[in-house]
Amino acid sequence: MTVKQTSALGLGAVVALGLMSATAFAQDTLTGVRGVNDRLEDVERDVREDMDRANDAARFGNPEFNPGFSGSASLGYSGKTGNNETQDLSVGLRLRHAQGPLVQTLGAVLDFQEANGDKTKQDVFAVYDANYYFNDQFYAFALARVQTDGLADADTDIRRDAFVGIGPGYRFINTPTTTWRAQAGVGVSYLQKGDRTSETETGYIASSRFFHQFNDTMFLTNDTDVLKSDSALRVNNDFGVNFRMTNAMSTRISYLTEYNDNRAIRTDNKLGVSLVFGF
Repeated sequence: MTVKQTSALGLGAVVALGLMSATAFAQDTLTGVRGVNDRLEDVERDVREDMDRANDAARFGNPEFNPGFSGSASLGYSGKTGNNETQDLSVGLRLRHAQGPLVQTLGAVLDFQEANGDKTKQDVFAVYDANYYFNDQFYAFALARVQTDGLADADTDIRRDAFVGIGPGYRFINTPTTTWRAQAGVGVSYLQKGDRTSETETGYIASSRFFHQFNDTMFLTNDTDVLKSDSALRVNNDFGVNFRMTNAMSTRISYLTEYNDNRAIRTDNKLGVSLVFGF
């Protein structure tokens, strides 16, 4: 069970691009106009993030980053008094360091909530990702992830979930219209439950990133992640077709399959359609 949540990492690409945005706190007006506008912006952001998932910074080789340190930070806070007293704090940080063929990225999100003097959320999520490019085809990756729930106290809760993995990667196809790279490695996962009992096991990871551009307006991607541990075999496959019909209109159709042989119903499937239209 311990490596089950690492499928979202993409296994060598920095995890969760989009994890670094802190929660935005906005207060609605009595008329509800601001609330509607905020919801519209949420929908637009979600659609654009879904379409951005098709992009792979390492698609054509060593990504071009400015040498040295770069990054961003975000902070969101709200406090309420009166009939109910609440506090919400979200902090996001992304830090990148590029030096020659080595690119390292560190990301962290802290999310805290309090209601009427009681803590309701105390979550920390951090990810480290490093890639060393020997040449345009061969590279090595290392990744580490830790997620904690400071309020977990039951044996069914997860207090700490961590994973560390390393391995090689190879770019089999690298043309202007078609790219395919794959990577595999070994890792160790650590799981601690709310009752402080813990479990450590070895996991084997593999992933594939395929991209093909048909023309200037249409391309497809197929991303596959495999995680094997003593407790389960998990496979995620995300297939997407992207259309840019005009400068103002873009569409992404995706089909996500999630397989877990440790569940009663082993396979989940999700069809997604995202549309960006401006006028």
